[in-house]
Amino acid sequence: MRFFVDTANIEEIRKANEMGIICGVTTNPSLIAKEGRDFKQVIEEITSIVDGPISGEVKATTTDAKRDD
Repeated sequence: MRFFVDTANIEEIRKANEMGIICGVTTNPSLIAKEGRDFKQVIEEITSIVDGPISGEVKATTTDAKRDD
């Protein structure tokens, strides 16, 4: 079984990683917004801590995208 933490809280990620209980991290814009931090900076910091898969989910924020039909 593989465990992933679903958070953007860097201290929680550090603690879980130090305990050796996680394989990777998942996070998303809502979790990062709760931390009050920049998305790119958080992802970069997570990659410097965790040696495993990192899923930084994103969501579209525009309704103005052009369609190529």
